[in-house]
Amino acid sequence: MQKLSISSQIGTILVARRKELGLTQAKVAARLNISQNRLSELENQPGQLTVDRLLAITGLLEIELVQQDRRQNPPTFSEW
Repeated sequence: MQKLSISSQIGTILVARRKELGLTQAKVAARLNISQNRLSELENQPGQLTVDRLLAITGLLEIELVQQDRRQNPPTFSEW
């Protein structure tokens, strides 16, 4: 499980998973009903993602988003 601390990590995760599934930006964009250019922008600047768009992309890429209380699993020094 990957932990996020900055928004740019989301883009990296989305790109890696898309490539892992053998999907092009054009194919993913078509399924999301957006342009390939817009998907590229969102992958490179994930801070622009809305929650709805993030859920749509992660659903398409079969990525599960999990909410977890940090107090139950405090980060180790290396995760800071």
